[in-house]
Amino acid sequence: MVTDVTKDTTDVGNYFIANYPPFSFWKKDHLAAIEQAFASRPQSSAPLGLYLHIPFCRKRCKFCYFRVYTDVNAQVIQNYVDALAKEIGILSRQTAVQGREFHFVYFGGGTPSYLAVKQLHGLVGKLREHIDWDKAEEVTFECEPGTMQEAKVHALREIGVTRLSLGVENFSDSVLEENGRAHLSPEVYRCWDWINSAGFKQVNIDLIAGMVGETWENWKENIRKTIELDPDSVTIYQMELPYNTKYAKDLQILGQTQVANWSTKRDWVDYAFKTLGEAGYTVSSAYTMVKKKSSRDSSFLYRDALWHGADLLCAGVASFGHLSGVHYQNIDGLENYEAMLAENKLPLGRALPTTADERLIREMILQMKVGSLDAAYFRRKFNREIFHEFSSQFNRLTSEGLADIDGDRLSLKREGLLRVDSLLPQFFLPEHKSTDRYT
Repeated sequence: MVTDVTKDTTDVGNYFIANYPPFSFWKKDHLAAIEQAFASRPQSSAPLGLYLHIPFCRKRCKFCYFRVYTDVNAQVIQNYVDALAKEIGILSRQTAVQGREFHFVYFGGGTPSYLAVKQLHGLVGKLREHIDWDKAEEVTFECEPGTMQEAKVHALREIGVTRLSLGVENFSDSVLEENGRAHLSPEVYRCWDWINSAGFKQVNIDLIAGMVGETWENWKENIRKTIELDPDSVTIYQMELPYNTKYAKDLQILGQTQVANWSTKRDWVDYAFKTLGEAGYTVSSAYTMVKKKSSRDSSFLYRDALWHGADLLCAGVASFGHLSGVHYQNIDGLENYEAMLAENKLPLGRALPTTADERLIREMILQMKVGSLDAAYFRRKFNREIFHEFSSQFNRLTSEGLADIDGDRLSLKREGLLRVDSLLPQFFLPEHKSTDRYT
């Protein structure tokens, strides 16, 4: 269910809109479409990216809904690394992939930095037997502070990581502990000097507004400490309660939660935007502030490419991809994933071929997250007039004071940007508005 934020309370459901059509419409029955896409030359000159899913964590956060595994031994990790490398080998031989270079690579999770240095080098060595990303403009790697060592930071630079993203989330140890985070604040500071001096093109830190136990005083302290660290970019998510999280189950059982309401979370993000702005940052999207004047890069190619229709190969259990207009997700469950690869099969789980209307809406709503839309872009790419076709939706945004339209450009005002995900479902096709599950 896409959360109804008009209620203000943080209920169970998805707020953050990551893709379109909703994942609940992706089905096993559509697997023939992605199989055909892999067997054919790409339908466009869209850039190609690679997402690698590392599903291991030290602990499972109480707000986490991703496919992750905790308390695994070295053999489990090695088996997974071997399977991941085999998947990459199969992918590299697909017609849709051959001869194409990767423009961006993203190591996500889970916790990619859960891997030891030896495991990390082993994984990358195996992957490079089939592919390389030497010409990739961006290689992002997600890190959990408590998993970092100086040798690992150097190893990340050696394998070509350009953008390191550190999951700080909060600087209060009591808040971190309450929400089930594996790290505490001293571990952030312990690894920061190593990271900052390693020479990455960009260092990002993540924060979450509205974690259980969050207060105004604590939130202001989070922003103050963030400014002290002086990262190249800061990503701030508003806490949600998707299905399959511990907090969501607690809410369903107890009928209450300590997660802040949506208006409070918007106030906190607004404060962060204003305060970071005074410290030399500028708004890059509904979730991101970047340093205006930095000797390092502040772009986010993975985000921008995906929001403009790039192809994305996914590798790893339960990971998501997109190829030649077809959405797809790998099969869930480590045993299922490894078993399919043992049979030399791509571990495909479900898919959805998209229509021209769906691809237009997908790009339109995702690009709206940066705070603006260029109608000329959609005219050139889709030969469509978005402000005319979706006039009632856009008129609603302007009449409610959430956006302005000047010629070909729509600009969201701050209030619109802060609640952008709640504005997007109105652009869905009718058959997608009725779903009670986004995932």
